[in-house]
Amino acid sequence: MDLFGMGMGEILLILAVALIIWGPGKLPEIARTLGKVVSTLRKASFDLTTQVKRELEAEEKASAPQNKADSSNDVKKPADADAPEPDSTGTPGPEDE
Repeated sequence: MDLFGMGMGEILLILAVALIIWGPGKLPEIARTLGKVVSTLRKASFDLTTQVKRELEAEEKASAPQNKADSSNDVKKPADADAPEPDSTGTPGPEDE
């Protein structure tokens, strides 16, 4: 049996040390408190994950109509349409520098 990379002997040693330090009356209370902490952390993690997913979906929905509008207004231009026109000699003029 392998729990968190520890074998059965290591787990028993940790439990024995905890029993010696806190005593048999305090261990159930400590375990209960640890259980509540773990439960609270899991709930907070789930809530955070849910909130992030909702925000990402809202962003995607907001950007989807905008992307459709942008793509429908795009007109294909030749690749060199933005390039400066050379003068009659074939060399760029002073306005092209």
